Amino acid sequence: MSSASEQLNQFGWDEWFEAKAREKVLSGHRLARVVAVDRDQLLVMDGAGEFRAKLAGRFLYLTEEAIDFPCVGDWVCIQSASSDMFGIIHDVIPRKSFLRRKAAGDAIEYQMIAANMDVALIVQSCHFDFNVNRLERYLVMVREGHVHPVVLLTKTDLVSPDALQQQIEKIRNAGIDTEVIALSNVTGEGVDDVREILQSGKTYCFLGSSGVGKSTLINQLIGRHILETKVVSGTGEGRHTTVRRELIMLNNGAMLIDNPGMREFGILGAGEGMGDSFADIYELASKCKYSDCSHSNEPGCAVLRAMEEGNLHRVHYQNFIKLRNESEFHDLSYLEKRNKDKAFGRYIKSVKKDLGMTRK
Repeated sequence: MSSASEQLNQFGWDEWFEAKAREKVLSGHRLARVVAVDRDQLLVMDGAGEFRAKLAGRFLYLTEEAIDFPCVGDWVCIQSASSDMFGIIHDVIPRKSFLRRKAAGDAIEYQMIAANMDVALIVQSCHFDFNVNRLERYLVMVREGHVHPVVLLTKTDLVSPDALQQQIEKIRNAGIDTEVIALSNVTGEGVDDVREILQSGKTYCFLGSSGVGKSTLINQLIGRHILETKVVSGTGEGRHTTVRRELIMLNNGAMLIDNPGMREFGILGAGEGMGDSFADIYELASKCKYSDCSHSNEPGCAVLRAMEEGNLHRVHYQNFIKLRNESEFHDLSYLEKRNKDKAFGRYIKSVKKDLGMTRK
């Protein structure tokens, strides 16, 4: 590993990225990590500090998919402009891990959330936001991106110990064996448990709905107030003002990515995430009478039999069916869109060629 690359170790650089970068980094270019994305500019950091950068024209021209543009957490190849405090991004180093979702609304396309995280901290409130179905949806997305999940249950000061235990039991009944940490930003209970899992050089991404206490927790972990929060009295529901994703470094060298609350996120291209999150159901499915069993009403279905015998929780099964059907529908729609886009792209290139506009 080069001396320049070794300076980036504190930001999460390792031998995996080093190997991937050999084909990407050209003479005169340097490496940096994306801290935040602001419209047409990015904030990046390297061993010398933070500075602004923008995408090179050639990169913009050649990049066809929105998910291939740099996002928070990405490593990028930069050429310094006239000032060392501004750079031009020429390429993105391949991602070791990622978080992406189906774009909000009717659009059938991916939206990148963040890249190169080691752990995803999935935050739900014990008081108003707790939802096992939504938790399983997060887990599918996280595991699809090869990120290790940890569940944080916040606002424990607003529920009884019995109610908290019942929520944890619901998580376990759904077949979720992920580590769960219960905490309160008010009493401080459990915050040290979160702090203990944060390691130097590792990147952690917070996921969850608005108002579950993500920004308040990050402020506690940082030890100072840098993210604005609001509290709505009565319900205990918070409201944070995070409007962009950004990477924050703690004093111990761990890095946190805060995310705006996600009101909706669809499942797209999540075959591996489904397999990991519903491994118990897929194992049962291998024992079904028919290889193409849909696990709805076929005779000899091992999945339905397990549910009837009480060996498979009904809510877990129902969520599996819902997410599987959603994923298959979106995957098919995405493939159809891709084929249309490719055909249109070929047409545009042929027109440019005829007009002598082909870029060298």
